[in-house]
Amino acid sequence: MPQPDTEAIAEQVFAALADPSRRAILAALASGGPATATDLAARLPITRQAIAKHLALLAEAGLVTAEPGERRRVRYRLCSASMQVAQQFLAALARDWDGPLGALQDHLDDQARGST
Repeated sequence: MPQPDTEAIAEQVFAALADPSRRAILAALASGGPATATDLAARLPITRQAIAKHLALLAEAGLVTAEPGERRRVRYRLCSASMQVAQQFLAALARDWDGPLGALQDHLDDQARGST
């Protein structure tokens, strides 16, 4: 089973990804590269203020990093480390399920063979 801090990081990532606006922001950063909240507001149907709040949550989850730019403008860039932790969490969870699910499949196969 995953370690507690891995689970906590994964939980933050999943909470951040649960919101469609945050997923749209991540997709925009993935396709267009680093951007400011103003840049993202120009590309998405979300206000700059809402984007700034979403970016703060994404940064807290470790999915984006803030980089100071010219004229006090902050650019946000994707950060994959937290996403990788969440992927590892899901992989460990899947491994934990493989045994019981395989046993269930074997049981169902045995039942199907026995009733034919």
